[in-house]
Amino acid sequence: MSDPSARPRKPKPLDNGPHPVRRVQFGPVPTFVYDPPPGNPRVIHEERSFVVVDKPAGLLAVPGIAEEKQDCVRSRVAGMFPHATGPMTCHRLDLSTSGIMILGLDAKTHRNLSKQFEFRKTRKRYIALVEGHLAQDSGEINTPMRKDVEVRPLMLVDYFDGLPSVTRWRVLAREQWEGQPVTRVELEPHTGRTHQLRVHAAHPRITTIGEPGPDHTPGLGAPIVGDELYGGLPAPRLMLHASMLTIYHPKTGKRMTFRAPDAF
Repeated sequence: MSDPSARPRKPKPLDNGPHPVRRVQFGPVPTFVYDPPPGNPRVIHEERSFVVVDKPAGLLAVPGIAEEKQDCVRSRVAGMFPHATGPMTCHRLDLSTSGIMILGLDAKTHRNLSKQFEFRKTRKRYIALVEGHLAQDSGEINTPMRKDVEVRPLMLVDYFDGLPSVTRWRVLAREQWEGQPVTRVELEPHTGRTHQLRVHAAHPRITTIGEPGPDHTPGLGAPIVGDELYGGLPAPRLMLHASMLTIYHPKTGKRMTFRAPDAF
């Protein structure tokens, strides 16, 4: 929820030596009141040692710092499965993103699943609505990212000091939403940076440092609908949904794929 009294502030200059800076976001970022949806997340799959749920948009994946932000996927799943122990959370989704999350219900399973995410043994796919009708049908985005320390919690593209960030994408349909042209795309991240899909969709319409190298490829230039942080069309929610997750069973090693129905 935006604060109408807030005035844009000019951040301190980024210290990046001779590298050019194209600053787009000046802050402050929109503020919000945490008002999570009621009810337990829908269970997609459950076993004694882990559970797969469909996280609703607007619910934190893990507890926040404030008392009112202790309500989250982890706390609700712990209430649903009283035998659960350990950290439980193996990966995260943004507050505004809906879709598949897997949680370990004991410490051993949590370690196994967490390592699968850490070493990129899992496979994830997302569905998003982005602004406009994309000209191409598929591609790969390779733009290194890091935190924008002057305008938190935003990320920026930094071709010199950013972490490698790669997303593959393909068009599913070119549609209309609220009278506006939008493209339904499937996004497959091959790295797991904060806000990666949101930044890769919006780039180059976000703050960028330096010039791309020969191996870099730009983003879609089409922010995700409902993305207040990176310039998306206004919408009741962020149109980004984790639709598929593939893991290896923590005990048998069998490959398993879970899907959550599209949320929009």
